[in-house]
Amino acid sequence: MKVLQMSTYDSGGAGRAVYRLHQGLHSIGINSQLLVQAKNTDDKTVIAQHTKLEKGIAKLRPSLSRLLLNFYPQRELTDYYLSWLPDRVCPQVKQLNPDILNLHWISNGYLEVETIAKLNKPIVWTLHDMWAFTGGCHYSQNCDRYMNSCGACPQLNSQKQRDLSRWQWQRKARAWQEADITLVSPSSWLAKCAQASSIFRNTRVEVIPNGLDTNKYKPVNKHIARELLNLPQDKQLIVFGAVNATQHKRKGFTLLQAALQDLSKSVWQDRLELVIFGSSQSDNQIDLGFRTHYTGKLADDVSLSLVYSAADVFIAPSIEDNLPNTVMEAIACGTPCIAFHIGGMPDMIEHQKNGYLAQPYKIEDLSYGITWVLENTERYQKLCHHAREKAEQEFTMQIQAQRYLSMYTELLSRANQKR
Repeated sequence: MKVLQMSTYDSGGAGRAVYRLHQGLHSIGINSQLLVQAKNTDDKTVIAQHTKLEKGIAKLRPSLSRLLLNFYPQRELTDYYLSWLPDRVCPQVKQLNPDILNLHWISNGYLEVETIAKLNKPIVWTLHDMWAFTGGCHYSQNCDRYMNSCGACPQLNSQKQRDLSRWQWQRKARAWQEADITLVSPSSWLAKCAQASSIFRNTRVEVIPNGLDTNKYKPVNKHIARELLNLPQDKQLIVFGAVNATQHKRKGFTLLQAALQDLSKSVWQDRLELVIFGSSQSDNQIDLGFRTHYTGKLADDVSLSLVYSAADVFIAPSIEDNLPNTVMEAIACGTPCIAFHIGGMPDMIEHQKNGYLAQPYKIEDLSYGITWVLENTERYQKLCHHAREKAEQEFTMQIQAQRYLSMYTELLSRANQKR
């Protein structure tokens, strides 16, 4: 069986998730290749443009694809993508000649909407956000227009029904009406959103969580991890991390800030410190209530597993999220996690078993969750044990790969019967 994964990148949040699936399939003997717009790894099974001209064009595509957004100067600064640029993906796929295609995050100028229906192969599409069934946003911010036909998009700050969101929704609805697509959602929440959407209402949706290498992400002695990272040994450490962690509204940094400021007025004032990775300290001092250590951007598995192991608790205060890598990585390192009860968080965090799920956007409950996790030593050790156990039982790359293989096999058998 030849499987071709397709993703804009092989790094970043969704890129790391697809690369892990790619590795997991290799580990069980499946011939998997990964076709990307921009390559960051040195893996020979990851395929990208080769010539200088092709690489130059690939670098320009993200900027060119966003040109139409300039017609909406008052739009919100959220992730919003319009896949309208012509591409040359079909000849590449034809040359590689896979048995089955697995699409992933394909925005930022990689694929034109209409290309997907022309690939002429059974397609599995792994959703990493809501983009596939919206008019362009990655997360709807509680807008339900994707259930009908988009238009008058709040994120574009548009009052017109026939705006860019409606135009792209119509293109998707037309192009994919007859396409042979099976959706995979890493979280139960995103699967329900896809099933409620007007575009994929009648499409099969399977839930298969992402996986990771639990031999790389595993508990490391806390004392050693802190020594290597030059972090204090005599404090309890709260860790928070995301790309541009302190700047991305959806990641909920302002809610975390308020919770920490609330906590700093309690008995924890001299006992806690904060570690932030994915972001460097800005020139403007941010009052977080506690001494804060900034690690900057961390991309390699070793550094990340050390940060999680050095932590006493990991916090993911996202307002909207699918199945964030950070939470999965943290529990694999035996670190209890705290998050709001939203999106895919309940798929990973079992309330008061391996972490704490706060009532959505309740700052006082977020700060209470930190206290609850840390205040009882015996209970804390049980939380750590159950965190690691959860990762080993549900989120290994091998478990994920076997579930994908089973689905690929079924879809190929069905396709062969139709011929």
